[in-house]
Amino acid sequence: MIKHHGSETLNPLFVADEAKRLELQKEAEQLPSIVVSSAAAANAVMLGSGYFNPLTGFMNKADALGVAERMTTTSGLFWPVPILNMVENASGIEGATRIALRDPNVDGNPVLAVQDIEAIEEFSEADMQLMTEKVFQTTDPDHPGVDAFNGSGRTCISGPIQVLNFSYFKTDFPGTFRTADQIRAEMTDLGWEKVVAFQTRNPMHRAHEELCRMAYEAVDADGILIHMLLGKLKEGDIPADVRDAAIRKMVEVYFPPNTVLVTGYGFDMLYAGPREAVLHAVFRQNSGCTHLIVGRDHAGVGAYYGPFDAQTIFHDEVPENALDIEIFEADHTAYSKKLNKVVMMRDHPDHGKEDYVFLSGTKVREMLSRGETLPGEFSRPEVAAILMQHYRSGS
Repeated sequence: MIKHHGSETLNPLFVADEAKRLELQKEAEQLPSIVVSSAAAANAVMLGSGYFNPLTGFMNKADALGVAERMTTTSGLFWPVPILNMVENASGIEGATRIALRDPNVDGNPVLAVQDIEAIEEFSEADMQLMTEKVFQTTDPDHPGVDAFNGSGRTCISGPIQVLNFSYFKTDFPGTFRTADQIRAEMTDLGWEKVVAFQTRNPMHRAHEELCRMAYEAVDADGILIHMLLGKLKEGDIPADVRDAAIRKMVEVYFPPNTVLVTGYGFDMLYAGPREAVLHAVFRQNSGCTHLIVGRDHAGVGAYYGPFDAQTIFHDEVPENALDIEIFEADHTAYSKKLNKVVMMRDHPDHGKEDYVFLSGTKVREMLSRGETLPGEFSRPEVAAILMQHYRSGS
């Protein structure tokens, strides 16, 4: 199976030993504590899950700026986005060398992790602008990722962490949430060596389904990992539980047994386009995948990125040999009325726009909310029924 990023072994920061974890939980109740941002909590979950291997905790200022500018830490580790614990005010933990990090997304703010403090540093306005521009390619506050990144504060608390739980992800999504080492174990049990990963924050319609099948066949893979984001999204996106049900139904009905793993990871969407695509590649490599599908406007939002910027970054900015995972570059896929099947549009220059079935996300939402049936060329009926129920319930 493909090796982990940056280390010989996978080093998840979750404290797996129960006795040690209980001891840390008792200690944490006596430590100075802070309620972290949702972004920092998600970073802790990803560190605990092994997805952010080989990082040992939250980055300091120098590493964060180096990653933003050059995609490398001061030690030379390749990494695409800063992994930070940013707060508005650290006055409550002044002088502390060890603190408890409390979860903002769970009632009662239980302790999520324990952090050893190596430094508490302030980012200047210029620092924040530089990181924002490099990571998101815009400083527009209307960009949801920019808004979240700049809304967590400018005080950076760096240092290693020990993770005590997986926030709400394991309890709310027990059948779907998986850590990187759990995914590797499941792939090993299935005998998979070559695995194609598909990233999604949305339900999967016919084009997504066929894209997975195309990549699977093109690289002669043993299996497909459908890996969905379970954390916070922008307003209007489909909730994770609805998306999960729709994807599972699609796989159950339309894929052969033991060819697809449906799993999820605990992270908030960055909407950072190309940089987030590279982060997706890093943690899919840590999960054991050999290939990642990167399609049109991967991890994008609005019109902030070109349709294929998330592919070109791997050629233009990611150093050779920085990653072992390979990218399957996909074009826009759509149902061809001429051929009566889903195709990759670049492969059919004889087609005009009128030869495809296109539906915008807005149009789909409008149709579902009115109880209208989606065209069979666009969405499987079983998937459409689940989505229609969600919209009609007003959830």
